[in-house]
Amino acid sequence: MLATSVLLSAAMAGVIATLVTLAIERWGGLTGGLLGTMPSTIVPAAAGIYAAGDTVVLNQSLAIIPLGMLVNGIFLSVWIYAPSRFERFKSPLFLTTLSALAVWCLFGILMLFGVELALESGWSAFEIGVLGLFLLIVLAVAMNWKVQATPKGKHPVARRVLLIRGSAAASAIGAAVWLSFQGQPLIAGLAAVFPAIFLTSMVALWHAQGPTVPQGAAGPMTLGGASVAIYALVAMYSLPAWGVIFGSVIAWCISVVGWSLPAYLVLRKRLTQD
Repeated sequence: MLATSVLLSAAMAGVIATLVTLAIERWGGLTGGLLGTMPSTIVPAAAGIYAAGDTVVLNQSLAIIPLGMLVNGIFLSVWIYAPSRFERFKSPLFLTTLSALAVWCLFGILMLFGVELALESGWSAFEIGVLGLFLLIVLAVAMNWKVQATPKGKHPVARRVLLIRGSAAASAIGAAVWLSFQGQPLIAGLAAVFPAIFLTSMVALWHAQGPTVPQGAAGPMTLGGASVAIYALVAMYSLPAWGVIFGSVIAWCISVVGWSLPAYLVLRKRLTQD
């Protein structure tokens, strides 16, 4: 059961992660960045975590997803503002990547402590998730308030980079499911939102297209990431109530129809007006 859940979830995540890079490259930062961050790797991760434990474990793991996506949004904001600060150095991509990962680790650790403190203080898993979603939306709106160019890629991303990207995402999701089997729901939730997709997307696109394409995709990706948080909140109830397959479909439809598509339409309208 453990090996099957881990391998299946990891394989699905790897395939989905690779497709997101191709979406950004093909359709640009707006369409590819926002629609490419519709709930994807969270689907096998949540299903695997649900299969690994009881409802309490599921809820605690999913409660950290919205806050984890908030941390990912902060991670992505580094890719907007850091390149111009490092352009005079020899390796701006390396310095930007290092800075973004350092920021993610710092805020990820603070988030874990904050969630543990909230749970000890009597907060429910759902309340923690709702707070994370609210803060994520505030950050996403701020990052997209000033409309930025979201160009398409002009050069294809190398296949080896796509392979690395898919493998990184698969490893993160596989680790999340495995940790849930070990009775570590909070760490499993954090592992499930490790920015493997965002990191490899930014690096791959920078290598192939330069810094402009990943900069244009960062804001829409943060806004689109709110759909993952919504998926997690809905899945707390839909998976136990309707099972893995129907529960996942219900959570996915609500998050996409209720957030991803409206957010895409709003951003597209603002971009065409400007």
